[in-house]
Amino acid sequence: MKLAGLTVAYWCVLVASLLPIVCAGLAKWGMFGTPRSKGGYDNHHPRQWLAKQTDWRARANAAQANSFEALPFFIGAVIIAHQLGASQLRLDVLAFLYIVLRLLYIMMYVADLATVRSVLWTLALVANIAILFA
Repeated sequence: MKLAGLTVAYWCVLVASLLPIVCAGLAKWGMFGTPRSKGGYDNHHPRQWLAKQTDWRARANAAQANSFEALPFFIGAVIIAHQLGASQLRLDVLAFLYIVLRLLYIMMYVADLATVRSVLWTLALVANIAILFA
């Protein structure tokens, strides 16, 4: 299936590429209006500011890092599957499943549900491997 010339799997690549940005925004959520002197977001030193965060903000930042780490394998798997002529329906469903699992993973990470998060991470990895071999 194609939408605006791209397959659903390629749209999923775009969504996966935006997930780290969503995580970063979540980590910074509500801190833009707070003065830096009171712990508000420091755009002059954003990485240092994020490194000082705790609880759910720190976990959202960690989810950002993990989302960046998972991205190359997903992009590669989708491209390889397309090049090798995988069933488009199968590829689209698996790519969509991967995105759903990654979104759930991020939510569980931020919510500090470590075991569920790890299960979702594993399922997303399995979906990604299935894409590669689709």
